[in-house]
This record gives sequence, structure tokens and C-alpha cells, in this order.
Amino acid sequence: MYLLDTNHCSYIINNNSIVVDALRSRFTSEIGISIITYGELLYMAEKSERKAQNFVAVQAFLANVDLYFIDEETAILYSQLKTAVFNQFAPKIKANVEVQALEI
Repeated sequence: MYLLDTNHCSYIINNNSIVVDALRSRFTSEIGISIITYGELLYMAEKSERKAQNFVAVQAFLANVDLYFIDEETAILYSQLKTAVFNQFAPKIKANVEVQALEI
């Protein structure tokens, strides 16, 4: 089973030969994306200059992969892992960047 991230999906949708060939070599395996990746693809289509064409491309891509939903526990774990990765690898010096807290 392969769970693709947004970047790989974009490469496949845009027919990047390296990524497409790598995917074809593993085609006997199941290919999937998370609901978060699907949302990111829709966001990218929405923000693009070719919105209608890109929505069609995303839907065509989705027809060939499994879509995996996540539960609350997975979302919490994801946020903790992303925070840990960011804290470990993000630049330590913030040059005049104002960070605002999420207001709910």
C-alpha cells in the first residue's frame, strides 16, 4: 500500500515522467491519498488560473486512487508529529516574521 502526499499527487496529475514511471512500477500495489491531501489538491485547483481544468484533473486522479479518511486520534497525532518535525528542522531565527495565534 502506498499513501501519496500532495507533492507526489501534483507530479502525477502534471504527468511528471519520473514519478509516473515510479508509480507504474508499483502499480500492483494499492495507491491511496488521505482526505487532507485531497483537500490540499482542491485548494491548489481553487487558487490556480485554470480552476475548472484543474478540478477536472483532480477528480480524474481521484478516480484512480483510494481515499482514506482520518479520525480525531489521527489528526491529533499528525499535529504532534508535524510540530515535532517543525521544531527540529525549521530555521531557528525568525527574521521579522510575525506569528499570530489561532483564534477560535
